[in-house]
Amino acid sequence: MINEILKDAEDRMSKAVSAVESAFKKIRTGRAHPSILDSVKVNYYGSETPLSQVANITVEDARTLGISPWENNLVPEIEKAIMKSDLGLNPATNGNLIRIPMPALTEETRKNYFKQAKNEAENGRISIRNIRRDANGSLKDLVKEKEISEDDDRRGQDQVQKITDKYVALVEERLAAKEKDLMEI
Repeated sequence: MINEILKDAEDRMSKAVSAVESAFKKIRTGRAHPSILDSVKVNYYGSETPLSQVANITVEDARTLGISPWENNLVPEIEKAIMKSDLGLNPATNGNLIRIPMPALTEETRKNYFKQAKNEAENGRISIRNIRRDANGSLKDLVKEKEISEDDDRRGQDQVQKITDKYVALVEERLAAKEKDLMEI
């Protein structure tokens, strides 16, 4: 039973780290990277479809993304979807090719993006701590039901804390990498 609680906690904590990573992908750096457009959904025959499933996204140079839709009639839909997204990007169409220039980041913009990244990291740490609390609560319930001893409970809580420390360190690592990306000129 303790192993099941630990495994569940570890699975949930890894999902929390994944959520932080995907939130970081939405915070753009000065460089062009296709993952910036991961959150963009295009109206494709009545359903909201991820942009990567209706077009080829390439990096033309350090500050420009190129999008070539698989169907010509999607060009206006893709432009509309990029404009509606809260990424602050302005697509430029050249026939069937859509180019997205990445505006250079000012010092103030970099600091705001870093604040946003710190906020996302803190949300990740909070969710990891909540998972720790849930796991420790489950262990306490097992002690109350006399299914495990207090020694097993203490060992289980120590293991939960080690797992928590590991995943909080992963979030810190991701935040440091994002800060390095953002502050790079």
